[in-house]
Amino acid sequence: MISRFYCPIPLQSGRTVTLPPEAAHHALRVLRLRSGDELVLFDGLGGEYPGRVVEAARNLRVTLEGRRDIEREAPLALTLAQALPAGDKMDWVVQKAVELGAAKIQPVQAKRSVVRLAGERADKRVAHWQQVAISACEQSGRNRLPEIGAIVDLPHYLAMSRGENESLVLLSAQQGMRLSALPKPPAGVTLLIGPEGGFDEGEESAAHSVGFQPVSLGPRVLRSETAGLAAMAAILALWGDV
Repeated sequence: MISRFYCPIPLQSGRTVTLPPEAAHHALRVLRLRSGDELVLFDGLGGEYPGRVVEAARNLRVTLEGRRDIEREAPLALTLAQALPAGDKMDWVVQKAVELGAAKIQPVQAKRSVVRLAGERADKRVAHWQQVAISACEQSGRNRLPEIGAIVDLPHYLAMSRGENESLVLLSAQQGMRLSALPKPPAGVTLLIGPEGGFDEGEESAAHSVGFQPVSLGPRVLRSETAGLAAMAAILALWGDV
């Protein structure tokens, strides 16, 4: 399988580019790429560029041999609004949500969130999740980077404006119709997922008041880090590209 690398610089067929240090280190030290090896670069804005290594010493330089207008995005714009789970579980959520096709991942802090982040710590964690998303795009073949939102408290998030005709879904273990009973979304879908222990009654009520429809995935109680990914897979099976 040909290796893929995110390269956030202007890319053009016939041009020779130098990979950013982090990508070059992975290519040279982990994948052991050498001069003449083939690879694919993408800039996160759509399309990809096959190329060939022309220098593999201190720097990794690649000559681009063309452009392929390939898109592997989900037909529905999926936003995963995930209340922060404990520990490093959010890393796994971001990775798998990107692989499934999320267009945006919005970290949310709820009353029952175990992890509480603010200021510089929050900024560093979001930057880390952006790198996780990049790696997931490289692995899964996506050529567009999903957006990783800044961490916000739930009331702030619920007050934010959303896209016109966007379907708002709140996964609830207590109530809600089946996902298959919902009408096909006319545009994008936003999934709101609670933390360990779920949202409290006031938070669920506030979500309902701004248009979130409670939905259940069945009688079993899913973990916070599982629920959103299961719902994304089900949505893509119902209305997407699966």
